[in-house]
Amino acid sequence: MISNALPQSLIDNPILSQWIAFEEKGRVRVGSGKVEIGQGILTALTQIAAEELDLRPEQINLVSGQTDISPAEGFTSGSYSIAVGGASIRLVCAEVRSLFLDRLAEALRCPLGELSIEDGKFLRGGKDTGHNYWSIAGEITLDRRATGTAPVKRPSTYKIVGKHLPRLDLPAKVAGGGFIHDISPENVLHARVLRQPWRGAHLLALDENAVRKAARTPIDIIHEGEFVAFIGANELAVMRASETARTIAKWEGGTPPPADVGTPAWLKAQISRDKITDTGKPGREPSGRAVEASYSRPFLTYGSIATSCALAEFSDGALKVWAHSQGPAVLRDWLARALGLPAAHVNVFHRQGAGAYGHNTADDAAFDASFIAMRWPGRTVRAQWSREDEFAAAPISTAMACG
Repeated sequence: MISNALPQSLIDNPILSQWIAFEEKGRVRVGSGKVEIGQGILTALTQIAAEELDLRPEQINLVSGQTDISPAEGFTSGSYSIAVGGASIRLVCAEVRSLFLDRLAEALRCPLGELSIEDGKFLRGGKDTGHNYWSIAGEITLDRRATGTAPVKRPSTYKIVGKHLPRLDLPAKVAGGGFIHDISPENVLHARVLRQPWRGAHLLALDENAVRKAARTPIDIIHEGEFVAFIGANELAVMRASETARTIAKWEGGTPPPADVGTPAWLKAQISRDKITDTGKPGREPSGRAVEASYSRPFLTYGSIATSCALAEFSDGALKVWAHSQGPAVLRDWLARALGLPAAHVNVFHRQGAGAYGHNTADDAAFDASFIAMRWPGRTVRAQWSREDEFAAAPISTAMACG
């Protein structure tokens, strides 16, 4: 079975070595720009790669959302992880498998049909040849463009894809170490940022002495323009400082939301752009009882189970960021632009967050941590939003009224 149409991810990342490497004996590194946000794709992509390479799933080291070695696949959204990302991995692994078999057939001077692979070992007529992926990897360059023409496995022959495999991401979560919120490196600095209470608000005054007193242990305060953050080695002290600042900060300007925001009456009173759609001739008059109703919904928050969190470290001109972003490569480019760094000097490592669908503030938390980390070189900064911050400043769904 041969596929000639390349999926978009493979068009964007056409070199085989962007996807796969044989660096560790007995295991294969397979890269993916798609990330785990609860949909189980780490397990599914591992199955796809193992199937096409004739490996056991535990022989696949799937590196997801690490911008220095994973292909840039945009955002994880719209159920494209398997349809596009998985299809790309399938074609890449099939082509790599074919390259290795061609090379071995040439070396052994035997027909290609006599060769097969089992757990990464190359067999001839069912017998071990003494060769495997890792013994001949040095003879094959993967710095070449994918063609998409190598034969892929037929579904009827699948041994791994479509079969039950325990979720690879669950053991760490059950043990209490599977989420970005669980990462607490030694000598970490905790940070919270003071958010505007409404859009366009300008900070008029903040009693920093009162904030430091509320923290009870020493903290640092950054105040650059409209950006105010509280940093310290003690997370509880930073939380106390942030909560106090929220209550005593004085703001001016902007547009505070009215008490009835999102209600049907408020929605219908807003300026609208009307559009008339001609649907043709009216149908016949309905018979029987006519039912009329009005429907509405207010603005709703996405309300991830855990609030957004990120870690960052700036050292020797390079920035490392750990985030639960749905688009690590996109986030890398955004951070580089916002912070005035070359994109090559920013590396984002995806770590799972407890809740993702919709647009939460994972990327915003990553900026917070990065901005602060650049002012404390050599220290890892952990920034986390509060639930109050997310209700006030995170993106929300649109409100509507009809009828």
